[in-house]
Amino acid sequence: MFDKIVPRSEDYAKWYTQVIRQAEMADYAPVRGCMVVRPYGYALWENVKEQLDTRFKETGHQNAAFPLFIPMSFIEKEAEHVEGFKPELAIVTHGGGEKLEEPLAVRPTSETIIGYMYSQWIQSYRDLPVLINQWANVVRWEQRTRLFLRTLEFYWQEGHTAHATHAEAEEETLRILDIYTDFAVNEAAIPVIPGRKSESEKFPGALTSYTIEAMMGDKRALQAGTSHDLGQNFAKAFDIQYLDANQKQQHCWTTSWGVSTRIIGAIIMAHGDDQGLVLPPRLAPTQLVIVPIVPKNRDDDKQGVMQAVDGICETLNGVRYHVDDRFEYSPGWRFNEWELKGVPLRIEIGPRDLSNQQIVLARRDIPGKDGKMFVPMDNVAETVTQMLETIQADMLERATAFRDANTFEPDTYDTFKEVIEDGFARARWCGDAACEDKVSEETQATIRCIPMEQPGGDGECIVCGKPAAEIAIFARAY
Repeated sequence: MFDKIVPRSEDYAKWYTQVIRQAEMADYAPVRGCMVVRPYGYALWENVKEQLDTRFKETGHQNAAFPLFIPMSFIEKEAEHVEGFKPELAIVTHGGGEKLEEPLAVRPTSETIIGYMYSQWIQSYRDLPVLINQWANVVRWEQRTRLFLRTLEFYWQEGHTAHATHAEAEEETLRILDIYTDFAVNEAAIPVIPGRKSESEKFPGALTSYTIEAMMGDKRALQAGTSHDLGQNFAKAFDIQYLDANQKQQHCWTTSWGVSTRIIGAIIMAHGDDQGLVLPPRLAPTQLVIVPIVPKNRDDDKQGVMQAVDGICETLNGVRYHVDDRFEYSPGWRFNEWELKGVPLRIEIGPRDLSNQQIVLARRDIPGKDGKMFVPMDNVAETVTQMLETIQADMLERATAFRDANTFEPDTYDTFKEVIEDGFARARWCGDAACEDKVSEETQATIRCIPMEQPGGDGECIVCGKPAAEIAIFARAY
């Protein structure tokens, strides 16, 4: 039997870890700060990959693979970049029993080594744009770790592109931001806020960083994906140049962008409840579980029920389903396991249902009797398909309502300090780093983003009272 999961209201961090481990999503590795992604968790990651990869390829991007080891001299070429990543680097100094002539950094991100390769490949404006993505693992030597959210090693995709003009690079950066937003909203059912990072929060070496920010179930923010306009910083550091149509040498304009396994943590925290995972149907590894119920020593009933199950399965075109025919376990035990794993829909079918030519359909997102309904046997496939879409839409609506109910618009700094303890604060910011630092020091909150959608008009900075043209989202974050 599964251990009882601590309620979210009692200990949110413990709830999060217990759900991941008991649902067999991931576990701790023998190396401190690393995780093992178990098959069920990896199946969810594969669905994330498929959805994003399809979007990337539809917009002209191709996949490639670059080395895990990066010469330290590469890392050091871009000053702001090396300063930003220096505390997180894992460095190899020996190989094959001998000291290396030059230490190698284990990939924290690939701007430098990809920049070097682009300098070898790009010669003319005819070679542009270069639109490459890779699916890879990276290492960042984190001191405080948490499964999926922050580990020494994690998995992600990182896109790297090179363009002839800044306008093209900026267009690419925003295109990817739109892709991430579309994925989060329509596949993960997470209402994110797309926006621009402040100078202090942007990616080391970037000209401008964009992000999608989401509210978790404990009202903290999570950065769910980023897209960076790198300007010409890396192009100049690695001499990525091209001969333009007028036969003049020009430096390229580059971008980079990524979504990691952190998105799985976002899905868990945005939708999970005290019973475990609640997975959005479009990403769930199993969308429907069928649980046949047969009393002990009733082989005739078992044969009839399983024939009905087979008939249902033949009609479920395009649905990722699983039949749990482990009769050695009680129906309640099996129900609990699949609820813990967050499977969106469950079919219960026994001899009585068979005689009534119906099944019981249970929604994971609405626990208990309220989420159950009787469905005629000849209408199961159509109802399942429709119900999966309904659950997907309802999960997004529920998460959006939760975020909106916990987003505040304070009109004084004192009120700001009160509401920031219990959600997001939308407030004007003058752009001064001193005001940003004051908020961080006094509330532990940061500027998550300056939203792309702005109300316009003039107002006063929530911190200092000076004129402020833009609204920012402030929150405590993971």
